[in-house]
Parts: sequence; C-alpha cells; structure tokens
Amino acid sequence: MIDSQKVRALLEAGLEEQQAFLVDFQIAAGNIIQVTVDKMEGINLEGITAISRAIEHNLDREQEDFELQVSSPGVGSPLQVKEQYVQNIGRDLKVKTKDGEKFKGELVDFSEGILTLEWSEREPKEVGKGKVTVKKDVKLNLQDIDEARVQVRFN
Repeated sequence: MIDSQKVRALLEAGLEEQQAFLVDFQIAAGNIIQVTVDKMEGINLEGITAISRAIEHNLDREQEDFELQVSSPGVGSPLQVKEQYVQNIGRDLKVKTKDGEKFKGELVDFSEGILTLEWSEREPKEVGKGKVTVKKDVKLNLQDIDEARVQVRFN
C-alpha cells in the first residue's frame, strides 16, 4: 500500500503552489489515489494538472504502482468543506439537516461555522384575501447539516 502521509505531503505542496484547497482525499484498494481540489475562484485544468504533477512526479512507479485521479467537485456535488461555503456565497443552496429539515435559499453569509440562507415565500395576508411576499432566513450550524448542494440557475 502506498504511503498516504507521503502522498498528502506532496498534495499539500501542490495545493499551496496553486493556492487551492483540498475537498477530498482517499487512497482506495489497488493504490488508487483520488483527490478532489478547488480554488475560491474555481480551479481550471492547468491548476488540476499542476497538482497532479506535484504528486505524480515525486512518486516512484517502479517501487509501487498507483493510479492518480485529480479532479474538481462536480456541479451537483455536495459541499464538503468550509471553503466551499465561502466560495458559494450568493448562490442558491438546497440544504438538508441531520434531523430531516430541508431548506432552499440563497447563501448570504458563512462565518464561524454558521451559514445563513435567505429566501422569499408567498403567504396569505393577515387581513383580507390574497398573498404577500415575505422574506425569510435561517441560520444553520455546519455540524447540523447532513447535505448541502448548490442549485444551478437556468435563466
């Protein structure tokens, strides 16, 4: 089995060089190294290639064969690390809490592990017929979130 500490050290150096952050890192059976990375402004192919090379060029395939997969999170992938919440401020999120509550709204703030979602709802007027638009918000602790995904807008 390939040395995960050595791979992680090489990965950290590549991330620092590219000013990127780690989303996920695993070494699966058969020495399959799976790395998911991103940047605040979004990572491009050159950044992914540079991080891949930082790892691959410093490991000896003759000593131990491996497969390296470096990618960015997909559009519909759940958010996994704090940096992704900061990166997605201003975007719509669909959030499911650990106790089963579901929220959908714009991520307007993320600080100290607390995210704030805002959305508008149509509610019946207190007096008379018809409905009125009401702004709502919720603050959620990151530890209470089971899954959060960015919702892509098609305008």
